[in-house]
Amino acid sequence: MTASEPSQSQQAPQTKAKPKSARRWAREFALQGLYEFYVARHDPVSIRLRAESDEDFKRCDKTFFREMWQGLTEDREALVVIAQPHVDRPFAQISPIERGIILIGTWELKSRLDIPYRVAINESVELAKSFGGTDGHKWVNGVLDKVAPILRADEVAAPKAAREVATPKPARRQ
Repeated sequence: MTASEPSQSQQAPQTKAKPKSARRWAREFALQGLYEFYVARHDPVSIRLRAESDEDFKRCDKTFFREMWQGLTEDREALVVIAQPHVDRPFAQISPIERGIILIGTWELKSRLDIPYRVAINESVELAKSFGGTDGHKWVNGVLDKVAPILRADEVAAPKAAREVATPKPARRQ
């Protein structure tokens, strides 16, 4: 061992990364598709077909991905209208990654009432941590925290105990 190498007792403990859920895979495929849409200007159908042909697509929740992709591509302008008042610049000037993440979070808040709003926001924040800029996750969190009361007013206003009772617990997906 050289002087610059830390001894085994000085190294950070190795922790095994938690495996991604099927929905996380679906969100990542949707984000990659939106990036391709914004940067390469490919049409949404060819992007979806490319995603579905990817080797790792078998790991994702296919139904969730298809529903999300359809909502993101068909309702994109409506989602932008919802999010735009809560961003500090024109939506087109936001980086393609953060723009896609905001749309995914806004779509989940609007369309998937079975997913608690805090989970929808957290999933978008996690995407931003993995794919976004250095502090992009903080910005995404701030924007979606402002969007949530508009789309989920009752849920956001409810006391925590009431939210836990009112939110149905879906069966675990394998």
